[in-house]
Amino acid sequence: QVQLVESGVGLVQAGGSLRLSCAASGRTISNLGMAWFRQAPGKEREFVAAVDWRGGIIPSVGSVKGRFTISTDNAKNPVYLQMNNLKPEDTAVYYCAADLWGTGQRVPSAYEYWGQGTQVTVSS
Repeated sequence: QVQLVESGVGLVQAGGSLRLSCAASGRTISNLGMAWFRQAPGKEREFVAAVDWRGGIIPSVGSVKGRFTISTDNAKNPVYLQMNNLKPEDTAVYYCAADLWGTGQRVPSAYEYWGQGTQVTVSS
């Protein structure tokens, strides 16, 4: 079993920056894949970024590309999400997830463990 807990300040103005953290417990996660997803009200859960079992980065795509960056160390604990130049449309619940196969895929179904999520609100 893996327990994941996200943390980070939840309210920021547009143009600001925010760093989220994901702390894992329960087992060694250095050989797992770790990812950040987000889900806005009424929308599907969306891939943000991931790191695979070797530490390779699977970068953000779409609207967050170039603004959001995932980082961690060899232990992959904690895993960070640095978010810059935030926009109101980035408002969502952000989730940390762990993938036992370590592939770091961009689909939620690839991840077996999830944190409870942390609300990020960007005001205009």
